[in-house]
Amino acid sequence: METTLGTAVKKTLYKAGTRGQADHGWLKTRLTFSFAGYHDPKRVHFGVLRVLNDDQIAGGKGFGMHPHDNMEIITIPLEGVVEHRDNQGNHGIITKGEVQVMSAGTGVYHSEFNHLKDETLKLFQIWLFPNKGNVTPRYGQMKFDVAAQHNDFQLLVSPIEANIPNTLGIHQDAYFSMGKFEAGQEFTYKINREGNGLFIMVVNGSVNASGELLELRDGLGLENITAVNFKTENGVELLLMEVPMELE
Repeated sequence: METTLGTAVKKTLYKAGTRGQADHGWLKTRLTFSFAGYHDPKRVHFGVLRVLNDDQIAGGKGFGMHPHDNMEIITIPLEGVVEHRDNQGNHGIITKGEVQVMSAGTGVYHSEFNHLKDETLKLFQIWLFPNKGNVTPRYGQMKFDVAAQHNDFQLLVSPIEANIPNTLGIHQDAYFSMGKFEAGQEFTYKINREGNGLFIMVVNGSVNASGELLELRDGLGLENITAVNFKTENGVELLLMEVPMELE
C-alpha cells in the first residue's frame, strides 16, 4: 500500500481504452487529457500535468512550425527518431533513450518531424504548466544510460532550480523517472516534494500499484501520498510523472 499524508488517498484511473483518440492518417494519437478536438471536462489536467499524448507519426511526416508560450514541453521517443527545429536556432535529433525539453516561455515557434522516411515514430508528448511565467525560451536534450533503469527508477527531468546532475531541468517542481522491472519485483517510489501527486503511465507490460492492476498504456493519478509500492508478476516499463497538484 502507499504511504499517505494522513488524508485519504485520491486515485484517478485512466484505462488505456478510455482515452481520447484521433486519426489524421499521418498521425494517430491517444489523448489522456482534453486536447484539440477531444474534450472531456473530467479529464483536463492532473495538477500541472496538462497534456499526455501518445503519438504515432508516419515516416517523414510531422508538425510544421507552430507557436507555444508559457508551457514546459517534454518529448520522450519510444521508437524512432524525432527531428526538432525552432526559431531560436536549435536543431535536435532525438532518439530512444534521449529526452527533449523546451521552455516555451515568452514564445517560441518550433517544428517536430519523424526524421526517418520508412519507420513509424512513437513518442510521448507531455506539457506542464510552468511555475514561472514569461521566462526566456530554452531548449535541452540529453541521452541517458538506460542500463540504469534496470530494476530501478532513473531520474530524467527535475526542477531547474535544484541543479540535479545528469537530469534535464524545467521551470516546475516536477520529477520524471523511468524504470524497467523484471517479473517478481517489489519496489517503492518516494515522493520528492511534499504535496506532489504522482501520475503513473505503463509504457509496456503490467504492474500492481496502489491496489490497482495497470496494463499497457494504463494511467493512474495518485494524490495525498508520500510513497507508492509496486509489484510485478510479469515485466513492466514505467514512466512516473511527479507533479505539483496546485495550479499557480
